[in-house]
Amino acid sequence: MEPAAQPPPQHRVVVLALAGLLPFELGIPHRIFGRAKDGAGRPLYAILTCGLAPGPVPTDADFAVHVEHGPELLATADTVVVPASYELGPVHEHGRLTDALAAALAHIRPGTRLVSICTGGYVLAAAGYLDGRRATTHWASAEHFQRTFPAVRVDAGVLYTDDGDVLTSAGVAAGIDLCLHIVRRDHGTAVANDVARRTVVPPHRDGGQAQFVNRPVPGPRQASTTAARAWVLDRLHEPLRLTDLARQESMSVRTFTRRFREESGVSPGEWIVGQRIERARRLLEGTDLPMEQVARETGFGTAQSLRKHVQAALGVTPTAYRRTFRAHTGPAAADREPAAAMR
Repeated sequence: MEPAAQPPPQHRVVVLALAGLLPFELGIPHRIFGRAKDGAGRPLYAILTCGLAPGPVPTDADFAVHVEHGPELLATADTVVVPASYELGPVHEHGRLTDALAAALAHIRPGTRLVSICTGGYVLAAAGYLDGRRATTHWASAEHFQRTFPAVRVDAGVLYTDDGDVLTSAGVAAGIDLCLHIVRRDHGTAVANDVARRTVVPPHRDGGQAQFVNRPVPGPRQASTTAARAWVLDRLHEPLRLTDLARQESMSVRTFTRRFREESGVSPGEWIVGQRIERARRLLEGTDLPMEQVARETGFGTAQSLRKHVQAALGVTPTAYRRTFRAHTGPAAADREPAAAMR
């Protein structure tokens, strides 16, 4: 009788707690990664916290957080997460690491995945990890961030960025979006969706930071675009015209388009493409449907169109995405894109 296969070792996430940190953001990695489990109910991540020294770390609230570990723990990490802090000093003001912070970051092994939440990106940028890379931070800090770190390609319009081994998020709750994205990237949609359900948050939020910039909130008597969105989700496989969406809310196309952007931060067309991409992801992960059928089911029409949109949104082809997230071994016949889609 063959011995039972041993589960793979847990991925170790080390969170760096800096003075002035936001307790909410400190808790995000522990909550999201800590809820990710495999089919047998085993935790997929081990999450630990360290500071620049063991002991109490002051927060922006009326309490401190006691941290057991010093910066040496960073040398054991597979992923390092840096939440925001309101006391970054020269890091924020001049883009320069303190000696203590530089010494701490020196423990990080080459190849370790680096993640920042909100203004934690200042730490990664000051250390040079973001040079030449696309990154984001809280929209209110984006201009200052770009001035301070001109070598970084700042994108203030997104909730998070993924540059492979370096990922950054916008403000506060966008850290949840980013951590869920990492779980999805590591273990697939089903695990990430389960974490989202347990945390009572959406597994994916539409739009970028634009929807959170201060703007008037529609009054209680103003119509919304909720009914049109529900109508669309039942018909993603069909051709969809803007006039049909506006008709669901008894609005003119112009009014509907303006209202939709106010409420979602994106145009109706961008939102529809995003929903089709999400449906394609589910089909690629959960079925062996041929690419042409996935394209029809998601409203992209052809495998070539599916490939174009998936690659633009996810940075990989549908075939590569399925290969990464499907649990089966060996490429199924359905994984092979038609020749027309490969050109």
